Amino acid sequence: MSQIAASELVLNPDGSVYHLALFEEHVKDYVLLVGDPGRVDVITSMMDKVTAQAHNREFYTKVASYNGMQITVMSTGIGTDNIDIAINELDAAVNIDLKNRSIKKEKRSLNLIRLGTSGALQEDIPVDSLVVSKYGLGLDGLMNYYKWTPTKEEISLRDAFIHHMAYPMELAKPYIVESDQALRLKISAAYESGITATASGFYAPQGRILRIPLAHQDLNESISSFEWNKERVTNYEMETSALYGLSRALGHNACTVCAIIANRKRGEYSKDYKTTVKRMIAEVLERLTAH
Repeated sequence: MSQIAASELVLNPDGSVYHLALFEEHVKDYVLLVGDPGRVDVITSMMDKVTAQAHNREFYTKVASYNGMQITVMSTGIGTDNIDIAINELDAAVNIDLKNRSIKKEKRSLNLIRLGTSGALQEDIPVDSLVVSKYGLGLDGLMNYYKWTPTKEEISLRDAFIHHMAYPMELAKPYIVESDQALRLKISAAYESGITATASGFYAPQGRILRIPLAHQDLNESISSFEWNKERVTNYEMETSALYGLSRALGHNACTVCAIIANRKRGEYSKDYKTTVKRMIAEVLERLTAH
């Protein structure tokens, strides 16, 4: 097989993938992804034993066991640009022979679970509740750079959203990707479920105003009023659509659970979101490792 050029697959001097500083042995079948590097220690403090770790830039990784299962816990930083790096390099660590720079014939399929924080876009979703992302709605444009195949349902949902929004031409074309159903059902019992909108920024892309006026004043109202086959846009965050799209294209399974730390409709913010995040972590760990 042809070698991948050094300029395309960039490695560290020790041979690990460039940004994550990981080798295949660091990447277990289940990977918990968080934005905040500090949350890696929060998660592993609730697990049984840490067996390995790596740290480079905002990418902080620990391997730990829980109920007899080895799990990788890794921070990605904020945004779909960071997810682009994280998922491609996690895949490279397990599905590319890094010494020979060639794609392996036998490939591993990872289970990637994002544990995040988010703002609700529906008035009836309370602060400090948990939401599982059935669909990722990409307002970020990342997957438009990749060749991948959405399902007929995803295309119908995307087109209905664009029509409902009279979507502005100057913004990136939206895309829709569904989470892995088996993984979602494994971890999402009793959680609110819906469409998670992934924005390309925290302020204007999510309808926040500080000193610069919004180009599209009614974007959030239009998003929150959208409904398709009883599915609605439940929340805003900044990573899920890229996680779902890249995982689909690379043959991995992905799902996001978010702690709702704000309700944008009611203007409310959690008084103790860290407790909610810890509850989310504990519940997901138990469900992932249940026999």
